[in-house]
Amino acid sequence: MPSGYSSTAAGGALTQEETAALLVEPLLAEAVVLAAGPQIFKTNGVPLRIPKINSLELTDPWRAENVQIAEVDPVYGELELLPSSLKSLKILHRISNELARHSVGNIAALLSNALTRRVANALDKAFLVGDGASNTVRGLAASTGIQLMAGVGQPSVDDLHDAVGAALGADARPSSWFMHPRDFTSLRKVKDTSGSYIVAPDPTAPAAYQLLGIPVRLSTQIPANTGAGSNESRIVLADMSQVAVGIDEDVSVTVLSERYADFDQVALRVVARLDVGVLNGPGVVLLSGITA
Repeated sequence: MPSGYSSTAAGGALTQEETAALLVEPLLAEAVVLAAGPQIFKTNGVPLRIPKINSLELTDPWRAENVQIAEVDPVYGELELLPSSLKSLKILHRISNELARHSVGNIAALLSNALTRRVANALDKAFLVGDGASNTVRGLAASTGIQLMAGVGQPSVDDLHDAVGAALGADARPSSWFMHPRDFTSLRKVKDTSGSYIVAPDPTAPAAYQLLGIPVRLSTQIPANTGAGSNESRIVLADMSQVAVGIDEDVSVTVLSERYADFDQVALRVVARLDVGVLNGPGVVLLSGITA
């Protein structure tokens, strides 16, 4: 080291560079739908049909001794996931072999993780608010038969109670809120007449978000700039036992070492093919027209 310098930071090594074995990424939302515990069905690439009973009425089940038992006629239906027309989610990214060799960290592994997280976020957006257009995923907010609370405006705790009441009235067991962080913050700031916060965290509980005793899963993948004023979002309350996810191919990464050999490059290919559906529509309540 040059005389008088005792550390790299103080100038002890004037030409040396240090590179951390880390790839710093922009902040991302967490993937939340799969973490909320839906029913998972894995397939071998063929469409998945889940049979269900649409209605089964027991109009007069009571019978005396030696009296003929009345027949009941269920109305059957099915939920189809992963139709053959459903598109996959695919990404391809090339890197030079020089970059792969010269990086202090394993750049291929770091980039693979980064791309995988982005695909997971894209799936989350599709699972929550996908509209099903052009053979893409139709998410919970656009599913058929769900319960709707439209034009909510600035959300209140009463709105949350109404949503839970609607779910309970349909014999659902709501288990997860999905909302944009802006709306959760707005609800946490609601005060009573004395100025105290109505939604107060329990200082003795683990770090977890809940509203009315139901876990809150935050996602910036739910847009907060829709509607006439470009300031509306949506909140989804779901009984996750009534949500099905079909998996043809989970998020996977393949390193293509020969495809771009003439450029002395390798490629990372990330592929996923999943679908989501609601087994019983009333098990999901959509609050729309949410404003801050």
